[in-house]
Amino acid sequence: MYRFLLSRQWVILTLIALVLIPVMIELGFWQFHRHERRVTQNQLIEDNLKAAPVPVTELTSPGHTVPRADYWRRVTATGTFDTGHEVVVRRRTNADDRIGVLVLTPLVLRDGRVVLVNRGWVPAAADQKSFPEVPPAPRGEVTVTGRLKADETTGASGIKDLSGLPPRQVMLINSEQQAESIGRDVLGGYLEQTAPAPAGDTPELIPEPDHDSIGAHMAYAVQWWLFAAGVPVGWVVLVRREKRDREEAARTPGADGGERDGDGGSGGGSRGGDEREPAAHLPA
Repeated sequence: MYRFLLSRQWVILTLIALVLIPVMIELGFWQFHRHERRVTQNQLIEDNLKAAPVPVTELTSPGHTVPRADYWRRVTATGTFDTGHEVVVRRRTNADDRIGVLVLTPLVLRDGRVVLVNRGWVPAAADQKSFPEVPPAPRGEVTVTGRLKADETTGASGIKDLSGLPPRQVMLINSEQQAESIGRDVLGGYLEQTAPAPAGDTPELIPEPDHDSIGAHMAYAVQWWLFAAGVPVGWVVLVRREKRDREEAARTPGADGGERDGDGGSGGGSRGGDEREPAAHLPA
């Protein structure tokens, strides 16, 4: 009764099931690994935000690539803002998802080197070719505290580095690009300012990165694994149902077969009647 499994329909169905099981298992592990990375990142952010601030020059230098272990490290920098080389970073959102720009101002350290400071978010100008209104940076020597971030690249951020932008506008925060413009040694990465707070709360300081939520990746992983477990169960249910239907069909006479037998009997009777009737009218 299981010979039907060799039919084309069942062979295709079985092959599809055999393909779906490992695919769903792999998708479950993909979501599980995303969950693990999210948990690890949350722990890294929490630890680095709790750590005591250190001078930025202890963690980075010109041409240095900030490693992931140092992301969001609290650092300090003392120097004078160079507003003449201030730029804005286009197409960035604030905490309320409003589109505007980030204010990127070089801070010249006492040794003459420069660290880029993201002073926060301001609304973009009505005309995208115009430079927006930016609150002035503090004058004189100032000590800035912030979170250390790595240079932005198109590959890491997905943001296209467009050419032909209006003066003093950029798409990415990149120390190498700014070093060419400023003409000084610029420390790798940049500082995301958290203190001192700006007068009038503008520019809007960048809020702390979220390190509490873990997303739904673990739930998605469990769902994929349940789907994978359900495929063989569903296949067995369908096989047993098909077997039962075939057994019932074998035990019960088919409606078509019964009608054919009846037609044959009726037809035979009619032919017999036709053969006797002419004989009764033969002349004596």
